[in-house]
Amino acid sequence: MTTRDTLGPINRHFWLTRSVARCMGVSLTEAMATGRLTEGEYAYMVTTCRRADCAETCQEWLAQQTGLVEEAPMHCANASLLNCLR
Repeated sequence: MTTRDTLGPINRHFWLTRSVARCMGVSLTEAMATGRLTEGEYAYMVTTCRRADCAETCQEWLAQQTGLVEEAPMHCANASLLNCLR
């Protein structure tokens, strides 16, 4: 995974992060409500996504998903945390 010198648009990466989680059957809102994810960790996930240089790859991956997946895609900068939340 490569990183960017500047952060990508926050709205785009907020939705990419949520969408990958959703494809895994993970509700980030529920994870926060149950204490499995803090607000700070959630913000860090979005920032990590913004810093990664894989938004187009992520969008292509999301477009191909038709059901729940077992793991986050390998290109995802948040894969480890998302896999733990699953």
